[in-house]
Amino acid sequence: MVADIKGSGTIRRIWATTSPFDEPEFLRSLKFEVFWDGAETPAIQAPLGDFFGHTFGKMTRFENVFFSCPEAQSYNCYIPMPFRESAKLVLTNEGDKSMRLFYEIDCTMNETHGPDVMYLHANWRRENFTTAREDFTILPKINGSGRFLGCNIGMRQNPAMTHFWWGEGEFKVFLDGDTDVPTLCGTGTEDFIGTGWSQAHFVDLYQGCHYVSKSGTGRHKDFYGYYRFHVPDPIYFDTDIKVQIQAIGGTMVKKGLLTDMKANPTVKFMKAGKGGEYWTIEEIENLEEDIFHVVEREDDYCATAYWYMDRTENGLPPLAPVAERIVDLPKD
Repeated sequence: MVADIKGSGTIRRIWATTSPFDEPEFLRSLKFEVFWDGAETPAIQAPLGDFFGHTFGKMTRFENVFFSCPEAQSYNCYIPMPFRESAKLVLTNEGDKSMRLFYEIDCTMNETHGPDVMYLHANWRRENFTTAREDFTILPKINGSGRFLGCNIGMRQNPAMTHFWWGEGEFKVFLDGDTDVPTLCGTGTEDFIGTGWSQAHFVDLYQGCHYVSKSGTGRHKDFYGYYRFHVPDPIYFDTDIKVQIQAIGGTMVKKGLLTDMKANPTVKFMKAGKGGEYWTIEEIENLEEDIFHVVEREDDYCATAYWYMDRTENGLPPLAPVAERIVDLPKD
């Protein structure tokens, strides 16, 4: 138990640091949960590092509108977290290493929250690897009304698909009964975070790519961590919401696909939009000119989604077991 606060109020700031603080497996082993107003299930559940923006549990220096880490050795959160009756914050060490925890929780108390004041929720999930032609779900469908604040996303490249750009996936938000077609649909992954033509390391107020691993080839690194917060461009929902991003890439076919296919003869690349048609080495070699093509991928994605909602519980399943959280993490 980190805190058990009784009464009405708003958490204004959380600061923490741990020892150790720079080991991804350790940070992924710490389960962070927050319960509002005596709820039985947590509104917030995520690995500690990922909740505070450290994608893949990798500590990096950054600052944005909601989170900061000035020297890559601490956690700061400034998202207002209102509660009416109580707030319970729990940190569980599910790993095999002991730890030391230092923290501060700053809140204002004895506040009267009107009916329009909502509760903060956050949820982490991972797919290692995604399935071709199936979008990665950042936030599974939830019922209620509220506001989607944004997310931080992590991507580990499939080792068999390293010779071409991975980030052509469209960001999609399904709102209030959307089924086949989302209300909001973006273009490439780098466009989603406000840049273009691939993405490198940068940190801005509402969007950024705060972690890029050293390992990898050229601009196509093995690990990426990036974020987007919808503060000046709010996303509201009245009845339900689901958030996804496509796992697709783009490449010059001869330069990218052919290289990977010859290096890994068992790898097959599905043609985007073709529903089961795959490129063959012979087909690519017979092209008169190299062409750019969007290609279905299967990569390792994780994400922490943040949103406000009109209720204390969101109905999402428990956090993934620690063994699934700590596998295949960055070494640099």
